[in-house]
Amino acid sequence: MNGPILQERPASSASWRVALPHSAAAVPVARALVRTALAELEHGADSDTAELLTAELVANAVEHTTGDAPIELVVELLPSGCRVEVHDPDPAPPGDLTTPATGAPDPWQEHGRGLLLIRALSSSCGHRATGSGKAVWFRLPTVPPQRRAI
Repeated sequence: MNGPILQERPASSASWRVALPHSAAAVPVARALVRTALAELEHGADSDTAELLTAELVANAVEHTTGDAPIELVVELLPSGCRVEVHDPDPAPPGDLTTPATGAPDPWQEHGRGLLLIRALSSSCGHRATGSGKAVWFRLPTVPPQRRAI
């Protein structure tokens, strides 16, 4: 070895697939699952950002799809970062995820910023059709651990 290891990375990938209820209760559960997955493996992706973006995807899936079919959360931890997918039963693509909306969101509205956050804070994002609807995803890279003051 030529020097100290600056960043520990998982040697291989790990993934979780969890069915969530089609209700607002899914949001805090999804956040906790992502936080736990990243912490248990001491993964180098930014946990706070992963939680925020996961909450946005799950909240959108609950709000913009009908029925009571479960929403599925898929978390994949890779040596290069993490990928989070949220599967829902609606095949329609999410608006403005990969193409920014024209104009800024209305500052007086409570909605309209989730996809903007996902585009701005993730290293990449997108959606794809599935056999039962669609999957909306984002990726975050690993980041070096903070240096601690001595």
